[in-house]
Amino acid sequence: MEEIIRKKYCFTGRVQGVGFRYRAIHSASMLGVTGWVQNDWDGSVKMEAQGTRDQLERLLEMIGNGRYIEIEAFTAERIPVQEDERGFSAGRNL
Repeated sequence: MEEIIRKKYCFTGRVQGVGFRYRAIHSASMLGVTGWVQNDWDGSVKMEAQGTRDQLERLLEMIGNGRYIEIEAFTAERIPVQEDERGFSAGRNL
């Protein structure tokens, strides 16, 4: 079984008001990825996603293929896995 990892992302470009969060939620649900996505005050989108390396790579591809979404740049940082997390939502799972 593949290792489950969690990454924290920050996306910049045309990422707010273009269906980014909806696409992330829909794609994550299809792939079985857990986490959250939210708009930030500076115009960026923050996301934490948890799954296998392949699932996370596929998630980024699916989001980037959104019709109006234009990701100019993003950062990714590996962070600790949240064992009890279920589902993927808009806003942090607190």
